[in-house]
Amino acid sequence: MNPPILNLADVELQPRPPEYQPPGPIAERIEARLGRIGSLLGLHKLGCGLVVVAPGKQAFPFHSHRHNDELFVVLAGQGELRYGATRCALREGDVIGCPAGGPETAHAITNTGPTELRYLAISSQDLPEICDYPDSGKFGIFDAPAPGVSAAAAPAFHFISRAGQHLDYWDGE
Repeated sequence: MNPPILNLADVELQPRPPEYQPPGPIAERIEARLGRIGSLLGLHKLGCGLVVVAPGKQAFPFHSHRHNDELFVVLAGQGELRYGATRCALREGDVIGCPAGGPETAHAITNTGPTELRYLAISSQDLPEICDYPDSGKFGIFDAPAPGVSAAAAPAFHFISRAGQHLDYWDGE
């Protein structure tokens, strides 16, 4: 059996799939190429990916996770971390911890430099996960099939809404 080793130079970077591409003016500020790492190394409870962001862009909207911690390691470039109500400059070698929580741990990383920003995104993988998006007032619920269950039998589940836009528990029963 070969040891689970992957060199970052060999990570294949991909744009987001078409169904996850930001539309219109949002694409002017949110764009990234993403490379899978954790799953290629056989990890199931620890996510890891390489994120590459062009100058002036960020990879994801400002968000927080209710159940999963995230850790970012800046490999190259410079940027800015928006964390809760604060903003901090980032540079190569910085390690950023974003624990699970509410608006106080919401975060986004923006490339403020003249070259691409490259960082590792490492996270726990507890499902289901709920993410909050303070800027837009949205929340998202994300789940995946249990290990060993086919996606055809139990497809991934994603639901995005805003607080107050819900059905009564008994609606339609």
